[in-house]
Amino acid sequence: MTHLRLRIEPSTRRRFNTSRTKHPESVGLGRAACLAAALAAAAGPWPRPAAAGEDDIIRKSVVKIFTTYQKPDYYQPWQLSPQDQLSGSGVIIEGGRILTNAHVVSDHIFIQVRKAGDADKFNARVEFVGHDTELATLKVDDPRFFAGTRPIEFGALPRQRDRVAAYGFPTGGDELSITEGVVSRIEVIEYTHSSRRLLAIQTDAAINPGNSGGPVVKDGRLVGISFQSFSGQGVENIGYAVPITLINRFLKDISTGRYDKIPYLGTVWEPMENPDLRRFYKLSPEQTGILVNRVTFGSSAWGVLKEGDVVTAIDGLPIANDGTYVFDKDKRLQCSNLTAMHQAGDIIPVDVIRDGKAMRLRVTLSSGFKDLVDGPFYDVKPSYYIFAGLVFTPVTRNYIGLWNPNNVPTSLKHLQEYIYPTAERQQAVVLAYVLPHDANTGYHDFRSIVVESINGIHISEMKDIVTAIQKPQGSFHVIRTDSVTDFGGKIILNAEQAEKAHKEILSQHGIPSDRSDDLK
Repeated sequence: MTHLRLRIEPSTRRRFNTSRTKHPESVGLGRAACLAAALAAAAGPWPRPAAAGEDDIIRKSVVKIFTTYQKPDYYQPWQLSPQDQLSGSGVIIEGGRILTNAHVVSDHIFIQVRKAGDADKFNARVEFVGHDTELATLKVDDPRFFAGTRPIEFGALPRQRDRVAAYGFPTGGDELSITEGVVSRIEVIEYTHSSRRLLAIQTDAAINPGNSGGPVVKDGRLVGISFQSFSGQGVENIGYAVPITLINRFLKDISTGRYDKIPYLGTVWEPMENPDLRRFYKLSPEQTGILVNRVTFGSSAWGVLKEGDVVTAIDGLPIANDGTYVFDKDKRLQCSNLTAMHQAGDIIPVDVIRDGKAMRLRVTLSSGFKDLVDGPFYDVKPSYYIFAGLVFTPVTRNYIGLWNPNNVPTSLKHLQEYIYPTAERQQAVVLAYVLPHDANTGYHDFRSIVVESINGIHISEMKDIVTAIQKPQGSFHVIRTDSVTDFGGKIILNAEQAEKAHKEILSQHGIPSDRSDDLK
């Protein structure tokens, strides 16, 4: 059985990387758009476009967002990258809030907003941000900003072939842009910003950099928020919007005064389309489901589901052998959407067949699961620890992002694609590189080596390094590298010399602290 047959629910290991600009979006859909339009016209009249009065209200609710941001430097984690700027879009909603994308305001240090058709900018602040679901709300404290505006009304999830309009401020001009198209598909896809697989609306309405965070409207009501698009490989005009269902879920989540994130079930599962596989697990001909091959440590299903369980229903909805469920008449969605629509803390029924016996289990949904190679992270500084010039840091998606996708070290790819957290190992820690000094001679060329133990103490997470360095083995520090990816190599440092060189190395390189705030 190959790994590619498995469906990985926790964060869905990425099989490819997509290029990103300041807005993770692309462009277009020429001939395909014409074909979709022709098919829709043949099926009957489209829903009406927004009336003149409705369009005026929508226009007054759309804003342009100007963000100054500064990202952490994951190569030199004690410092920040240079400041930069981007612009995006947003829409005014009830409660004096602006709804936009998380990536428009991630790693922000200053934000201003401007209404469509206005000349004045107003200072804004982030109220809540959900990086997993690509949504954020902003607040503007100056009441003058809201003069003449009306919050946009919310609609329902559109259907395939529905006509929609995308409002925003894409590159190429400074005025409000409106593009129209049809809903091509509604399905679970990977969100570029968070690497989560969530429900999205696909449309051929042009969505370009700068549209991010702008409203997608049907019949004068909000049905989605533009967030990314796809181009290349012979395709055009494929744009995506966060659907109104996830917007409502996000707003309900933050109504408690904090954002708890989208919960995971936390299983690695296999489809059961092969009849012999179903018979082996004692399913009757009419029974369908998916086979649990792993329950990930610390997830919602940990301690409830077991390897070898066949999940036949989630939250009362039957699961087909391909891992989908009926969503809307003849439309099917991946079963991960069932848990994604819940709030953390919700308890849902999960029906399984275990050893040939049907049973109903109850799972308390949690968003606290962490992948071994976690992330991507935003609005936080990276964790690091430096000793005698050796720079240690956890392997995260941000760290792996330092490489061109084609040049990522095999050891890091292995960790990201195939290794899961356990009780004994909750982070993968690497010796990122070495700041040269006499005390660490011979190791100056070491790069991205996975650390297994230090001074006999197993490294399960970053904080273990701080503890281990305080306990040398006699006169030496003994660092053992990963037995799989580095064949159990060793780094030996004279403990006394390393301690003497430590502060000197920090001073030479202008490093203010030997550790990140989370390790102090």
